[in-house]
Amino acid sequence: MSGSRTPGRTTRLEDRSVEKNMNSVDQLIAHTLRIDQGRITADLEYQSVREWDSLGHVTLMMALENAYGTPVDDELTLELRTVAAIRAFAAEHAGPSSAGEAGPAPAAQETPAAPAATAPAPQPGQAVRRGLEGVSFDHTTITRIDGAEGVLEYRGYSIHDLAEHASYTEVAHLLVHGRLPDAHARAAFEKELQARRALPPEVLSLVRSLAHAHPMDALLTCLPALAAYGPRRDAAADETYGEALDAGITLLARIPMLVAAHHAVREGREPVLPAEDVPAVEAFLTVLLGAAPTPAAVRFMNKGLIVHADHSSNASAFAARVATGSRAGMTAALTAAVATFGGSVHGGAAERVVRLIDDVGDPANAGAYVQELHGRGEPVMGFGHRVYRTEDPRVRHLRATVAELSAERGDTRGLDILDAVAAAMGPYARRGVAPNVDLYAGLAYRLLGLPDDLAVPLFVVGRTAGWVAQVLEQHANNVLIRPLLSYNGPRSRSYAGGAA
Repeated sequence: MSGSRTPGRTTRLEDRSVEKNMNSVDQLIAHTLRIDQGRITADLEYQSVREWDSLGHVTLMMALENAYGTPVDDELTLELRTVAAIRAFAAEHAGPSSAGEAGPAPAAQETPAAPAATAPAPQPGQAVRRGLEGVSFDHTTITRIDGAEGVLEYRGYSIHDLAEHASYTEVAHLLVHGRLPDAHARAAFEKELQARRALPPEVLSLVRSLAHAHPMDALLTCLPALAAYGPRRDAAADETYGEALDAGITLLARIPMLVAAHHAVREGREPVLPAEDVPAVEAFLTVLLGAAPTPAAVRFMNKGLIVHADHSSNASAFAARVATGSRAGMTAALTAAVATFGGSVHGGAAERVVRLIDDVGDPANAGAYVQELHGRGEPVMGFGHRVYRTEDPRVRHLRATVAELSAERGDTRGLDILDAVAAAMGPYARRGVAPNVDLYAGLAYRLLGLPDDLAVPLFVVGRTAGWVAQVLEQHANNVLIRPLLSYNGPRSRSYAGGAA
């Protein structure tokens, strides 16, 4: 009949439409992530390649929203984590005026083809969660995080209450001993830290020999030396819980002194401890700065150490737990944590953030700076977090103290630049790329007259309490942490003999 359609022809036309749409969305993915289109396969997923990181994912969601005229909310953002899911989304929303018809974006011809880095499909029956994302490997009573609501609590106490009203000594006691101290317990804990903060002479000599080194390298060298020059124990016996607790409290007292002493010697000063009755935070600042700190500096350092004190199972805490799971001692576990923390996408980011102030130069340049970095596919440091989908709840406290320090010194330029960059990043904030804890911390250290390379070691000083708590919790119900790798290489090869 004249009005009938040939089923085979209709199918072929539909197939061509789907093929065309798939090709155009693949172009969009490749262009947005700045990778060669040949790398776009159905099993490519978020975090499976370096380019598809958290910022790349957000940028890709914005590109999909613009190209297909369909809002991509948080729930959909979590669903569109594979090329297969994005292709299905594109097929569903393609229309005559959409990018599915005309092609959403040209391929990134200026980007040279990179070696294939996609992860092959896992073996049947094996679920692979790269980076262990979304995997809970144990229970904890230390820290609760709600990334969607921006909640951070230490043992049930809001970070906002603690940052505004508690001292770092109280928070360290809370994390390590599991409870907030009363006045008597707080005084006893403070006294215990004061009595332990002096470094062994051999370790202090090692610190002096490393005056030329980066502070993190010096810390990573000297930290295990504290065990070597500490109390001897039976090498054949595992560290008991009591011994781990004792070592943890000693590290709480001495790691700040390691950082402060190294900074003193590289400035040509002798690291002289203040009187024993000086509280821990003031004593640390006195050695670090070479003079008694101002009240504003003490308030900032207390807040800074509190907001940095713990963050559940981040990479460094996990490293400490893995070491503890193998029955390594407290100092070895914290050495593993410090080594991990120094990585550029973990604590090491703090040092890189402060350079942003110099790169922008003036608040008026913030918008162009953000656009330039995004155009190159590079992240803006100090924004985004693996856990939070909203502003990092620690940010407000660091910004408030930075504002106080800026006013005290009559210099608001750095703060104005960071605020301008935060405003320029506004469109990304609603997708989870909001300011994180690193954004304002580095500027505070500058305002205290400290060099940028101390940003990460100072973060370590605060995080020590959390690491000690994590190690003790792991120790109390220990298990060897032994995840699997899904093998997808060649099999059953025959050895053909030695070289001719």
